[in-house]
Amino acid sequence: MARPGAPLLLLAAALGVCAFYYLGAGRETLAPGPAPAPRRFHLLMMFTKAARSSALQARGQAALRSLLRHARFEPGQVLHLHFVSEPRSREIARGLLLPLLPGLPFQCQVIFHDVDMLTEQLFPVVEAMQKHFSAGSGSYYSDSIFFLSVAMHRIMPTEHSPREQWPGERETGVSQIERIIQLDLDLKYKTNIRELFEEFDHFLQGAVIGIAREMQPVYRHTFWQFRRENPQTKVGEPPPDGLPGFNSGVMLLNLEAMRQSQLYNQLLEPDMVRQLTEKYHFKGHLGDQDFFTMIGMEHPELFHVLHCTWNRQLCSWWREHGYSDVFDQYFRCEGQVRIYHGNCNTPIPED
Repeated sequence: MARPGAPLLLLAAALGVCAFYYLGAGRETLAPGPAPAPRRFHLLMMFTKAARSSALQARGQAALRSLLRHARFEPGQVLHLHFVSEPRSREIARGLLLPLLPGLPFQCQVIFHDVDMLTEQLFPVVEAMQKHFSAGSGSYYSDSIFFLSVAMHRIMPTEHSPREQWPGERETGVSQIERIIQLDLDLKYKTNIRELFEEFDHFLQGAVIGIAREMQPVYRHTFWQFRRENPQTKVGEPPPDGLPGFNSGVMLLNLEAMRQSQLYNQLLEPDMVRQLTEKYHFKGHLGDQDFFTMIGMEHPELFHVLHCTWNRQLCSWWREHGYSDVFDQYFRCEGQVRIYHGNCNTPIPED
């Protein structure tokens, strides 16, 4: 097995336009790359425990291949790929990226964030909500990372953050993140990801997150008690007039708006989470997706709803589990698909 540093040296020689960084363990893997003050576009993916799953590695490789094949950025624009990983997965991610990065027609930087460090920062913020939105009974420290999007605005550095918060960091531009898109790994891209960033420009006043609707009746099921007590409610009803909940496979996070939103930050408080879960009789297991769905029932103004073609979910589990009569009302999606989401291990159509 080659030494970990060797692929990076080869990559740097081949590219010149793409640099790797590692934030979180007090070291930097490569010197910072290009041009001062470029316009930056940030994408973040969770890539953990990859050594245990060849299927996860295959999904990650397919997602990155389609993402980079279609991506186009103009001169002066830089794509930042953020990965949340532990050391072994970090090396696997580098191996997946190595054949994909040479020859890219735009500047790219790859940044790794240590999953343990992020979990440590997240836990105090999200501990109270985990018992409501996690599969286990109670709050688990390791589960906190599944709520990264909920509190990313509090732990990602801002322009004025103390430098010592991120050991080993240099002037990479990471300290100026205002907007970031978080993406699942089981995605396949059919268009230029640059176009998705334009959705930030369509956020209405007060919106902090862009997210697509859930395309199965999962929240029709989860909110069953509230729906029974409120027969006229739109909660759990299908689009276009209902509130079917959200799917977190593709999320646009306006971190600066999240920091500034008094309403959003109030909803993170344990008492508010408790009040809403009691009101809606809510008990979920899907992490951040459940939290966003629940607060979206109460405060839809916090969300910019993405068109279904930006997160065309393919899972049809609920069709065969009690909801065949209404399933297609949730699953229907008209228009040219821009991102396929192979959730619940559903195969994604070939090109």
